[in-house]
Amino acid sequence: MIRVQVVDDHALVREGIALILGAQPDLAVVAQYASGPELLASSVEADVVLLDVYLPGMDGLEVLRRLGPSAPRVLMLTTVGRPREIREALGAGAAGFVLKDSSGDELAAAVRAAHQGVTALSPAAASALSGGGELTPRERDVLELLGEGLSNRDIAARLRLAERTVKVHVGNVLAKLGVTSRTQAALAARDR
Repeated sequence: MIRVQVVDDHALVREGIALILGAQPDLAVVAQYASGPELLASSVEADVVLLDVYLPGMDGLEVLRRLGPSAPRVLMLTTVGRPREIREALGAGAAGFVLKDSSGDELAAAVRAAHQGVTALSPAAASALSGGGELTPRERDVLELLGEGLSNRDIAARLRLAERTVKVHVGNVLAKLGVTSRTQAALAARDR
Protein backbone atom coordinates (compact mmCIF):
# COMPACT_ATOMS: atom_id res chain seq x y z
CA MET A 1 0.00 0.00 0.00
CA ILE A 2 1.38 3.41 -1.00
CA ARG A 3 0.78 5.94 1.79
CA VAL A 4 -0.01 9.46 0.56
CA GLN A 5 -0.22 12.83 2.31
CA VAL A 6 -2.12 15.70 0.65
CA VAL A 7 -1.25 19.35 1.29
CA ASP A 8 -3.62 21.94 -0.19
CA ASP A 9 -5.22 25.01 1.35
CA HIS A 10 -8.62 24.18 -0.21
CA ALA A 11 -10.57 21.58 1.77
CA LEU A 12 -12.62 20.55 -1.26
CA VAL A 13 -9.47 19.81 -3.27
CA ARG A 14 -7.89 17.83 -0.41
CA GLU A 15 -11.03 15.80 0.18
CA GLY A 16 -11.56 15.21 -3.55
CA ILE A 17 -8.02 13.93 -3.98
CA ALA A 18 -8.45 11.69 -0.93
CA LEU A 19 -11.62 10.19 -2.42
CA ILE A 20 -10.02 9.65 -5.83
CA LEU A 21 -6.86 8.06 -4.48
CA GLY A 22 -8.71 6.12 -1.77
CA ALA A 23 -10.70 4.35 -4.47
CA GLN A 24 -7.46 2.78 -5.76
CA PRO A 25 -6.64 -0.63 -4.28
CA ASP A 26 -2.96 0.21 -3.73
CA LEU A 27 -3.19 3.83 -2.51
CA ALA A 28 -4.20 5.24 0.88
CA VAL A 29 -4.35 8.88 1.95
CA VAL A 30 -2.95 8.82 5.50
CA ALA A 31 -3.08 12.56 6.24
CA GLN A 32 -4.35 15.86 4.88
CA TYR A 33 -2.96 19.33 5.67
CA ALA A 34 -4.03 22.88 4.83
CA SER A 35 -0.51 24.36 5.06
CA GLY A 36 3.16 23.60 4.71
CA PRO A 37 3.96 24.12 8.40
CA GLU A 38 1.31 21.49 9.28
CA LEU A 39 3.11 18.99 7.05
CA LEU A 40 6.54 19.92 8.40
CA ALA A 41 5.32 19.47 12.00
CA SER A 42 3.66 16.13 11.30
CA SER A 43 5.03 12.79 12.44
CA VAL A 44 2.75 10.79 10.12
CA GLU A 45 4.83 8.60 7.81
CA ALA A 46 4.08 8.55 4.09
CA ASP A 47 5.64 7.35 0.86
CA VAL A 48 4.44 10.21 -1.36
CA VAL A 49 3.36 13.78 -0.61
CA LEU A 50 1.07 15.70 -2.96
CA LEU A 51 2.07 19.31 -2.29
CA ASP A 52 0.27 22.36 -3.67
CA VAL A 53 2.65 24.97 -5.09
CA TYR A 54 0.57 27.98 -4.03
CA LEU A 55 0.04 27.80 -0.29
CA PRO A 56 -0.55 30.83 1.94
CA GLY A 57 2.36 31.84 4.14
CA MET A 58 4.96 29.29 3.07
CA ASP A 59 4.63 28.24 -0.56
CA GLY A 60 5.06 24.66 -1.72
CA LEU A 61 8.53 25.21 -3.17
CA GLU A 62 9.79 26.46 0.20
CA VAL A 63 8.15 23.49 1.94
CA LEU A 64 9.83 21.17 -0.57
CA ARG A 65 13.23 22.70 0.19
CA ARG A 66 12.67 22.37 3.95
CA LEU A 67 11.64 18.73 3.71
CA GLY A 68 15.16 17.79 2.69
CA PRO A 69 16.56 14.69 1.01
CA SER A 70 15.23 12.16 3.54
CA ALA A 71 11.62 13.20 2.90
CA PRO A 72 9.05 11.09 1.09
CA ARG A 73 8.80 11.57 -2.65
CA VAL A 74 7.02 14.85 -3.36
CA LEU A 75 4.67 15.49 -6.27
CA MET A 76 3.97 19.18 -6.79
CA LEU A 77 0.34 20.00 -7.50
CA THR A 78 -1.05 23.21 -8.95
CA THR A 79 -3.70 24.75 -11.17
CA VAL A 80 -1.24 26.57 -13.42
CA GLY A 81 2.13 25.06 -14.22
CA ARG A 82 4.61 27.69 -15.30
CA PRO A 83 7.75 26.25 -16.91
CA ARG A 84 10.04 28.10 -14.49
CA GLU A 85 8.19 26.68 -11.46
CA ILE A 86 8.19 23.17 -12.88
CA ARG A 87 11.94 23.29 -13.50
CA GLU A 88 12.56 24.87 -10.09
CA ALA A 89 10.51 22.15 -8.36
CA LEU A 90 12.30 19.35 -10.20
CA GLY A 91 15.64 20.97 -9.39
CA ALA A 92 14.70 21.17 -5.70
CA GLY A 93 14.02 17.45 -5.63
CA ALA A 94 10.36 17.07 -6.56
CA ALA A 95 9.49 13.66 -7.96
CA GLY A 96 7.15 15.25 -10.45
CA PHE A 97 4.58 17.88 -11.26
CA VAL A 98 0.85 17.33 -11.68
CA LEU A 99 -1.67 19.94 -12.78
CA LYS A 100 -5.08 19.97 -11.12
CA ASP A 101 -6.83 19.48 -14.45
CA SER A 102 -5.38 15.95 -14.59
CA SER A 103 -7.77 13.02 -14.48
CA GLY A 104 -7.98 10.77 -11.44
CA ASP A 105 -6.21 8.03 -13.39
CA GLU A 106 -3.37 10.41 -14.31
CA LEU A 107 -3.02 11.48 -10.68
CA ALA A 108 -2.95 7.87 -9.43
CA ALA A 109 -0.38 6.96 -12.12
CA ALA A 110 1.79 9.93 -11.10
CA VAL A 111 1.68 8.85 -7.43
CA ARG A 112 2.70 5.31 -8.39
CA ALA A 113 5.50 6.60 -10.63
CA ALA A 114 6.81 8.91 -7.90
CA HIS A 115 6.75 6.04 -5.42
CA GLN A 116 8.89 3.99 -7.82
CA GLY A 117 11.40 6.84 -8.13
CA VAL A 118 10.29 7.83 -11.62
CA THR A 119 9.89 11.47 -12.62
CA ALA A 120 6.18 12.05 -13.16
CA LEU A 121 4.83 14.87 -15.30
CA SER A 122 1.15 15.13 -16.06
CA PRO A 123 0.43 15.68 -19.77
CA ALA A 124 -0.48 19.31 -19.10
CA ALA A 125 2.75 19.88 -17.15
CA ALA A 126 4.80 18.29 -19.91
CA SER A 127 3.01 20.47 -22.42
CA ALA A 128 3.71 23.59 -20.33
CA LEU A 129 7.41 22.73 -20.28
CA SER A 130 7.73 21.84 -23.91
CA GLY A 131 9.11 24.59 -25.96
CA GLY A 132 10.05 22.03 -28.51
CA GLY A 133 13.64 22.49 -29.41
CA GLU A 134 16.51 20.12 -29.73
CA LEU A 135 17.85 18.10 -26.88
CA THR A 136 21.10 19.36 -25.38
CA PRO A 137 24.05 16.96 -25.45
CA ARG A 138 23.48 16.13 -21.75
CA GLU A 139 19.76 15.53 -22.37
CA ARG A 140 20.70 13.16 -25.21
CA ASP A 141 22.99 11.29 -22.77
CA VAL A 142 20.12 11.03 -20.27
CA LEU A 143 17.71 9.88 -22.98
CA GLU A 144 20.13 7.17 -24.09
CA LEU A 145 20.35 5.86 -20.51
CA LEU A 146 16.57 6.07 -20.14
CA GLY A 147 16.46 3.84 -23.19
CA GLU A 148 18.57 1.33 -21.26
CA GLY A 149 15.98 1.35 -18.49
CA LEU A 150 18.21 2.98 -15.87
CA SER A 151 16.76 4.73 -12.80
CA ASN A 152 17.56 8.36 -12.00
CA ARG A 153 20.06 7.18 -9.37
CA ASP A 154 21.82 4.91 -11.87
CA ILE A 155 21.88 7.65 -14.52
CA ALA A 156 23.34 10.06 -11.95
CA ALA A 157 26.08 7.58 -11.08
CA ARG A 158 26.88 6.82 -14.71
CA LEU A 159 27.05 10.50 -15.72
CA ARG A 160 28.58 11.67 -12.43
CA LEU A 161 25.70 14.07 -11.74
CA ALA A 162 23.51 14.78 -8.74
CA GLU A 163 20.26 12.82 -8.80
CA ARG A 164 18.34 16.11 -8.63
CA THR A 165 20.12 17.30 -11.77
CA VAL A 166 19.12 14.10 -13.53
CA LYS A 167 15.48 14.71 -12.51
CA VAL A 168 15.60 18.11 -14.18
CA HIS A 169 17.15 16.63 -17.33
CA VAL A 170 14.52 13.85 -17.41
CA GLY A 171 11.74 16.44 -17.09
CA ASN A 172 13.24 18.47 -19.93
CA VAL A 173 13.60 15.36 -22.12
CA LEU A 174 9.98 14.35 -21.52
CA ALA A 175 8.79 17.86 -22.30
CA LYS A 176 10.88 18.31 -25.44
CA LEU A 177 9.81 14.92 -26.78
CA GLY A 178 6.18 15.67 -25.92
CA VAL A 179 5.83 12.47 -23.86
CA THR A 180 4.66 11.93 -20.30
CA SER A 181 6.52 8.83 -19.16
CA ARG A 182 10.00 7.37 -19.11
CA THR A 183 8.71 4.41 -21.10
CA GLN A 184 7.56 6.69 -23.91
CA ALA A 185 10.92 8.49 -23.77
CA ALA A 186 12.76 5.14 -23.92
CA LEU A 187 10.73 4.19 -26.99
CA ALA A 188 11.62 7.54 -28.54
CA ALA A 189 15.29 6.87 -27.75
CA ARG A 190 15.05 3.49 -29.45
CA ASP A 191 13.41 5.04 -32.51
CA ARG A 192 16.20 7.61 -32.76
